[in-house]
Amino acid sequence: MSSEHEFPPEWKRGLYEAILRRRDMRHFLPDPISDETLARILNAAHHAGSVGFMQPWNFIVVRERAVREKIRTHVEAERVRAAATFSDERREKYLALKLEGILEAPVNICVTCDPSRFGPAVLGRNTIRETDTYSTCCAIQNLWLAARAEGLGVGWVSIFTPETLRPLLGIPEPVIPIGYLCVGYVAEFPELPTLETKGWLPRVPLADLVFSDRWGQAPGEELRTSLRDAAGF
Repeated sequence: MSSEHEFPPEWKRGLYEAILRRRDMRHFLPDPISDETLARILNAAHHAGSVGFMQPWNFIVVRERAVREKIRTHVEAERVRAAATFSDERREKYLALKLEGILEAPVNICVTCDPSRFGPAVLGRNTIRETDTYSTCCAIQNLWLAARAEGLGVGWVSIFTPETLRPLLGIPEPVIPIGYLCVGYVAEFPELPTLETKGWLPRVPLADLVFSDRWGQAPGEELRTSLRDAAGF
């Protein structure tokens, strides 16, 4: 069954291609990103869904190298500190991974969440306070997919403490830095996620993650077959 609102086949294919070919990138080319292209991916982020239409996000475009150097110094210190939490073998593998491209990428973007936007009473946030954070993550995903469609790589750096990042970027309280993104053109996009090919973690089969009606109850065989087929798109 189709709908009159269904996208044409080439639109649908483009959407799914952007989703399935999105990668978390760490290596970037120095080529500059035009302001027009940057504006398009930020506009895509700004059109993300948000609970209660709260639009809690802001975007700090960071180009100044001196600022990025300070952020990278902090991230590197946190990377080394995090390594201590892994076993010896896991620690060695962790330290061998390249986890950021802060200085290589021509543009960094810090995406923040303002939990005070539009006041304390926001439709849909009364029972789940964290919906402002979830909404901001939707904006990051929109930016990531739009960037992939533009041929841009994005790397999400999460190895930082908000308390350190705030003064470096002048972020006021109670605004929360959610994601620090490295954005730039790349030589190539890998066929599979790097952490998958490096053996850090495997991809979990979709059919193992979908339940029917209640937690732990497997769906019917017809849906399970369709889930397995969809994984090969």
